Amino acid sequence: MSNVQYFTEEGLAKLKEELSHLISVERPKASAAIAEAREKGDLSENAEYDAAKEAQGMLEMRISKLQEVVGNARVLDKSKVDTSKVSVLSKVKVMNVKMKKDVTYTLVTESEANLKEMKISIKSPIGSALLGKIVGDKVSVATPAGQMELEVLDISI
Repeated sequence: MSNVQYFTEEGLAKLKEELSHLISVERPKASAAIAEAREKGDLSENAEYDAAKEAQGMLEMRISKLQEVVGNARVLDKSKVDTSKVSVLSKVKVMNVKMKKDVTYTLVTESEANLKEMKISIKSPIGSALLGKIVGDKVSVATPAGQMELEVLDISI
């Protein structure tokens, strides 16, 4: 059963880069650590060997998961984003009505959310409240910091 996930081109490129790094750099390191631990003698009482094997197992699990995600990934096309309403990939300029402060967020999928880059998930409280709204709409959002009223000022890509 495939589990399709949507990514921007940049997000998918980062995943592919991480996968490549794990396969070409981290996998050989893990093999070398196991070989080094194996040289230290009796494997039945060798904690270093056990730790290296466990680390390799975790690495292989991560590689397998990333290969599955990349294999089922679909790229979102920015050129098809409708800027008349808020949707995934929209850049939304909103004003916090109470504080009279403007903020611009880019709505992305959960896997690409990064608040430092002002990319919020469409499943976050703010992201889900903004979905489908048009310029001029006001939304009330329950956030961990309390109730927040936002007004949509602009929508772009």
